[in-house]
Amino acid sequence: MIRSSTKYQIVILVMAAAIPLLLAPPAFAASADITQVDNFIRNVIKVIAGLAGLIATGFFVIGGFSYIMSSGNPEHLDKAKRTLLWSGIGLAIVIAAFVLSNIVTTIATDAFGS
Repeated sequence: MIRSSTKYQIVILVMAAAIPLLLAPPAFAASADITQVDNFIRNVIKVIAGLAGLIATGFFVIGGFSYIMSSGNPEHLDKAKRTLLWSGIGLAIVIAAFVLSNIVTTIATDAFGS
């Protein structure tokens, strides 16, 4: 069983936590300007596409270095070719996603106004 002093401590603790929530004024969201949302989305897409492109470029360098250093070893040569192939596919996907997202944001801006 819980002692009565512990019960009082729990009640006081709950009340102390609840009072600021009850006395706080309501916060209403400000109306969002579509140009601010558009600029935010474009900036996020640019950063993500830039980082993905940087990673793909890094894998191109790693694949090229592995290709050069394979010394004719078929296993290492095949692994380097696959690295180059998949980094090229990844870079193509990043570029396509960047172009597609720009098209979608342009169409959305034209449809909803700027």
